[in-house]
Amino acid sequence: MAGGSGAGKSTVAAAVAARLGLPYVELDSLFHGPGWVPRPEFAADAAALAAGEVWVTEWQYSLARPVLLARAELLVWLDLPRWRVMVQLVARTLRRRATGAQLWNGNVEPPLRTVLTDRDHLLRWAWRTHPDTARRIATARAQGRCPPVVRLRSRAEIRAWLERGAGRPAPGPGAGSPTPPG
Repeated sequence: MAGGSGAGKSTVAAAVAARLGLPYVELDSLFHGPGWVPRPEFAADAAALAAGEVWVTEWQYSLARPVLLARAELLVWLDLPRWRVMVQLVARTLRRRATGAQLWNGNVEPPLRTVLTDRDHLLRWAWRTHPDTARRIATARAQGRCPPVVRLRSRAEIRAWLERGAGRPAPGPGAGSPTPPG
C-alpha cells in the first residue's frame, strides 16, 4: 500500500488483508522502538516479511521499499489530495493524543505543541513529503521494477475498489498505470 503519511495505508492494507484472508504486518510496528527510536532489527524484519509467501503491508521506509517492491505482486497507491490527507491526519493525531492511545512499543503521540517546534513532527512531515510517492512510483516504473499499480484518488474510489474485492485493478482511465502529477 503506497501513499504519503496519513493517506490511509495501514487502514486500507488491513482491510485488504481481511477481505483476502492474507496476513497483514504494519511496518510502523517493525520500525518504531520505545521512545520512537528506530529498531535496529528493522531491515532484517522487513526482509523476512518480504521473503514470506503472501503478505499485505505498506510501502514505506527507504530500507524496506526495495525488498518489498522486489516481491510485490500489486502496488495500491492511495493518491489522495493533500488537503484530504491532512484532514485525515489531523483528526487521527488529535484522536490519538486525546485518548492517549498507545502505538508501537509503548509510544504515544507527542504533545500537540511539538507541531510548532519539531520540523519532523508528523503533520509537518506529511505536508512536506506528500509528492514523494508519485516520484518513487515513477522511478520504479521507469526502471522496470514496479508491479501493476492501482491508483486510487479518493475515499470513494478506495471504498469502491474494496467492495469489488480488492486485489484487482480499478476500472477506468488511469487505473493501473499511474501518471505522476507534473
